Order: sequence, then C-alpha cells, then structure tokens
Amino acid sequence: MPPNRVLPPDVDPRTLERTARKGRAAATNAAGRFESQGREATDDGWGGFDEPLPAVATTVAVDTARTIISRNDSPDIPFDQSINPYRGCEHGCVYCYARPSHGFLGLSAGLDFETRLFAKPDAAALLRAELRAADYRPKVIALGTNTDPYQPIERDYGVTRSLLEVLAECDHPVTIVTKSARIERDIDLLAPMAGKNLVQVFLSVTTLDRDLARRLEPRASAPARRLEAIRRLHAAGVPVGVMSAPVIPVLTDAELEAILAAARDAGATSAGYVLLRLPYEIKDLFKQWLALHAPLAAEHVMARVHDIRAGKDNDARFGTRMRGQGIYADLIRHRFQLACRRLGLTYRDRPRLDTTRFRPPAASGDQLNFF
Repeated sequence: MPPNRVLPPDVDPRTLERTARKGRAAATNAAGRFESQGREATDDGWGGFDEPLPAVATTVAVDTARTIISRNDSPDIPFDQSINPYRGCEHGCVYCYARPSHGFLGLSAGLDFETRLFAKPDAAALLRAELRAADYRPKVIALGTNTDPYQPIERDYGVTRSLLEVLAECDHPVTIVTKSARIERDIDLLAPMAGKNLVQVFLSVTTLDRDLARRLEPRASAPARRLEAIRRLHAAGVPVGVMSAPVIPVLTDAELEAILAAARDAGATSAGYVLLRLPYEIKDLFKQWLALHAPLAAEHVMARVHDIRAGKDNDARFGTRMRGQGIYADLIRHRFQLACRRLGLTYRDRPRLDTTRFRPPAASGDQLNFF
C-alpha cells in the first residue's frame, strides 16, 4: 500500500488492513469520545498479528425507551418530529453522521455502530400513547432521520411496520428516507396513505457504481435495487424522490446528474442532496476507509472536503453544514439545480402533507363513533 499522508503519522495502513473485516465498512473500533480509556491493535513482535480476524456477528438488544417521538427546531432540517425505530445501523455506511450517537451508549462509532444494534419493540405502543395525549398537535413525523428504518433487522423485528400501522390507522402524515429496497414490503400500507396525501418517500442513492457502494455502504441495498424500489413505489402511487446523499468529493460528485436522471426515469418526482459531513469520530473512520479503499485519491478527497468546510474536516454551523461553502460547494449546488430543472424534478423541501385528517388512535374503552 502506498504512503497515505491523510492518516496521522502514527497510524500504519498495514494495521488497518489487518483489522478490517469483510462486509464491514469501519476498519477499527476505537473507544467512544466519552470513554476514559481506549485500546488499539499493534504488533508486539510475538507473531500472530498477521492472522485474519474472525467476522463480527451482529447482535441486537432491546432499547427500553420511555418516549418515541423526538423533536427538533434546527433550521437545516425539513421536519419537526422524527422517530428512530433502531439505534445503530447494520448498513454500515462509513460516512454515516449518526455513528457518533453510539458514544452516548458507551460504544464505538466504528464496528460497534454497525454490529451492536438496539431495537425498540415497544415503539408502536409508545407512539399510540403520545398521539393520544391531550396536548398533541399533528405535524409530519419523519422516519429514517438517524438510522435506517429498513435496515436488515427490520425483517425480523418489524418495528417500522408496526409504527406505520399506527400512523395509517389514525391518518397521521409521515415521511421516510431509506437506502433499502425492503420498503417495498410496506406498499400495502403506503399506497392507501398516499391516496390521502399522508406519505412521501425518499430513496438515498450515493453512487450507481455497485462495487463502490459495496465498499462504502456494505449492507445496504445495491444501487440498482434502490432504483427498482423507486419504480415500484411510483407504480403503486406513492410519491417518491431521490436523495443524492452524501455527495462525496472526487469519489461520487461526478455521478450527481446520472443519479438524478436514473431516479427520474424510475419514477422519482423530487430530489435533494447533502454534501459529505465528517463530525466527531467519523472523520477518522472515513480517513481510514480512504487509506484502505482509495489511497491514491485520499489526499484529493480531503483537500476538497477542506475547501467546503472552511479549511477543516467538518463545519457544524447551521446554514452551511448540509451544503458547505466556497467555489466547489457553489458548483455542486448549481449543477444540482440545473439538473433538476432539466429533468423536471422538484427540490426536496418541507413536505406539504395533510395534517387535517388526524384522529387519535383508538384505545380499549373508548366510546364508539356512530357518525
């Protein structure tokens, strides 16, 4: 492996090659930023360091949450309420901005985030209780804002499905963002909701290159399957759009127009994008990924990142964190706008879904409605 000046001088790329696991994006499992101690692999000269490491199995624990609806007032986010059925995400996208949230659990943003998962089996019951509160006022609820609601464990746990059943029952509007074709399973719920203007779906497509996608987001649906999911949702009458997210300088930015065109051809009617963000531990994980999978482009990628992030790895300021700043960020924005105009795609904005149909979910003992 050629020298890589993106990594700190005390990090040996050969160590990363040894610690990386097949089918996982994170090459390390460094302690979270709130931990007082950390461990790292090193060659002590006694042999055995070059032996392959065993695969890391996915484990799922129960998250005993007391509430399920999260609220925010960020000016950068087009929703006020959100629900995350799971903590951690087996898709393993190396760039995922949610990775640092595992630090609040005393776990690593690296391998732990994509292998040590938490499900919320009581989510539907919690949602019913919160929607029945006397002071609840309906606003669009977003699914998939932190971790993917259709990640592989949804097949067995069905938490997202149970939430949609409650929302459909009480005619509550919802938006969904996912990288998984598993959303096709719930078309039987989504199509009737779409007929009432209660749902909008976005498929996130980072690249059309299957090999690059397999390395960047190893357990997410292949790009072609995401486009097929767009096609099937559109055929069922569900409003569907595409998120080109994140746009990664040098690696995926040249595909922006192609992604939008492919999604439009599949039935997408709206689009959005987010430039690569590297908060907290993600910047180190992403640099390690570059050293392993794109060593010759690593310095170029990070130079572009610094161009859009005020000379830093990350810039968390409202107003710039999603779109960046500078000439390169302006170029991406203009290209996106021109492509949307040419393709007839509307820009993803705060969804205009119907909140007037909402009625609190029924509970045992409620008086029947005869009208």
